[in-house]
Amino acid sequence: MSTPNRKLSTGASSVIETRDVVKMKEKTGNLYESIAVISRRANQINVTIKEELHKRLDEFNVIGDNMEEVNENREQIEVSRIFERMASPSLQATQEFFNDEVYYRK
Repeated sequence: MSTPNRKLSTGASSVIETRDVVKMKEKTGNLYESIAVISRRANQINVTIKEELHKRLDEFNVIGDNMEEVNENREQIEVSRIFERMASPSLQATQEFFNDEVYYRK
């Protein structure tokens, strides 16, 4: 079992923190534009995570209707737990925004 893509894990804490809106505004010149940039990046991260999760869980799909074959797979549960422990896409996007890792056009 491989670990999640390191690019998805930005080191963002899974704990919600308050942010300085003045610093957020300084990045783009407009608070609402900054929030829109973070929101778009969070959507991109969410799609990427969802695709990777589905790709990994597809490996465990059972082809057949035999109920005896369907059982709890510890590896499948572990993959799900890894993705559940990851910071939310909005927290990751906010961290990337404050670390100047997000490219955006004005």
